[in-house]
Amino acid sequence: MLSAKDLLAHAMAPVYRVINGLLVVTVFMVVGLWLSGNGTNAGAFDLARILVPDEARHIVWSNGFGMLDQYKTSENVATASDTDIASVIYQKSGHHEPGLTSVKQQTIALLMPSVAQMQVKSISHLADRIPTSKVDPQALDSNLMGSIQNQRAVADFFEKKYNLDRNKIEEYVSNTILIAKEVNIDPILLLAVISVESNFNPNTRSQAGAEGLMQVMTSVHREKYALYGGTQQAVKPEVNIRVGAYILKYLIATAGSLRNGLKYYVGAANAEDDGGYADKVLAERNRLISLCQTKSMNRLTLNGKPLRS
Repeated sequence: MLSAKDLLAHAMAPVYRVINGLLVVTVFMVVGLWLSGNGTNAGAFDLARILVPDEARHIVWSNGFGMLDQYKTSENVATASDTDIASVIYQKSGHHEPGLTSVKQQTIALLMPSVAQMQVKSISHLADRIPTSKVDPQALDSNLMGSIQNQRAVADFFEKKYNLDRNKIEEYVSNTILIAKEVNIDPILLLAVISVESNFNPNTRSQAGAEGLMQVMTSVHREKYALYGGTQQAVKPEVNIRVGAYILKYLIATAGSLRNGLKYYVGAANAEDDGGYADKVLAERNRLISLCQTKSMNRLTLNGKPLRS
């Protein structure tokens, strides 16, 4: 009897070794695939949204290589001075008792913190009704614009591209980041849409009646502009970006993907193609992501020495 057991154990030993090896390989593959998004939520095998909440993934990929931010030089730390920080309070609709509101406070870095002091009604009560699980992860915030340095780089890019007034472009960039937090959407995506739609000219109006930075159709979305006093407010960046950001998030969730959401946004939902609109927006978005990731890597230091030139 004992001899039979020993023979069986000896025969099964190679099988156990193969199984254990497969388990180890599987663990490494899962971890590798989990991190495949490189902080942009755009990895081909991005399993983070399946395995764990987005917040856990952001711990690993914050600002590209944000885990090493503790090694910044004092010069880099100084760039995010107190004057660049804005404490923002968003009024969220309460669900416990009628008439009550809960308050969500966020402290975020902005090129122009004064935009956070503008008295503009939040649109988060509408945006929060859209389940995050329905939104393409590529449209969610990668936190690349959480860096003041990256914000300056993006402002530089658009200032030169469109020959814009520096104060105005900093205002538009700061407003976009602020509103993106409010709506829970990627600010880089919003900036790309604004770039393609209006070239950052808030007075742009199309023949079809689309107005403002994000070219929102005022006749179609009157009820949303009613929150801000009517369609005459469409030219105001702080209003137009809010309404446009909410509409874009809603369409992405409805259409099932970022690309289809952009197709819906440009009004080509029932057409065979969108005339290259989505490609233009995504190309601009990818340029901004590349710019931000380059800046993030260039500022990495270890014990006062740069890790990468």
